[in-house]
Amino acid sequence: MKKKLVLLLTASVLLGSFSAPVFAETETEESTETAEKSDGVMTYEEYIAAEVDTEVVVETYVQAKQSWWEDTATLYTQDQDGAYFIYDMACSEEDYEKLETGTKIKVTGYKSEWSGEVEIIDATFEIEEGSFIAEALDVTELLGTDELIDHQNEFVSFTGLTVEDSGDGAAFLYSWDGSGTDGDDLYFNASLNGETYTFTVESYLCDNTTDVYKAVTELNVGDEIDMEGFLYWYEGVNPHITSVTVK
Repeated sequence: MKKKLVLLLTASVLLGSFSAPVFAETETEESTETAEKSDGVMTYEEYIAAEVDTEVVVETYVQAKQSWWEDTATLYTQDQDGAYFIYDMACSEEDYEKLETGTKIKVTGYKSEWSGEVEIIDATFEIEEGSFIAEALDVTELLGTDELIDHQNEFVSFTGLTVEDSGDGAAFLYSWDGSGTDGDDLYFNASLNGETYTFTVESYLCDNTTDVYKAVTELNVGDEIDMEGFLYWYEGVNPHITSVTVK
């Protein structure tokens, strides 16, 4: 979420327009095969090949709702072949409530890129028949490789990482530079095979009432953890974590 540019989205908290996301542990029956696309709808490969700033039409499934504000919604979505981050899509509050995890939607918008994050903007949508909930793909061994970006925005997992110092001995920071307070994004470092990576609990997606927010604030440097979340990108990999388990 572009918090430095869209600060007014914080008002969505005051409006009570979102709740903590619920992530299922199993896929629906439809997930076992690639769903047939409607006429005029792109495959994931066609979407990836499309030029930035061109119109795209995709069929995808809601995996989590990040926020709603002034008749726009931001969603993490995925089909059987890949994921699509939908930013500020036109959506009434009534329709936003209908977008449960697994809901199939047809999205028409424009492919965009912001600081490395590929997304769909200026979009409209239709709800369609069908349901799909993605299982977390373990991308632990792809950390630090060029292949990791091939799974951008997917629901993924990381296993067996070690919590590192995020600054002055702290296991996490409120905001990226430690200037925030309870309720802001959480940033924390974890390492694998001698390399350290930064992870985020995005407060619009998982606020300070969620289990993952509480779990991160209770981490200690040296803890070994498993995680799940969405493989967001900002100036490099910036996973939005939705679950943390201390081993």
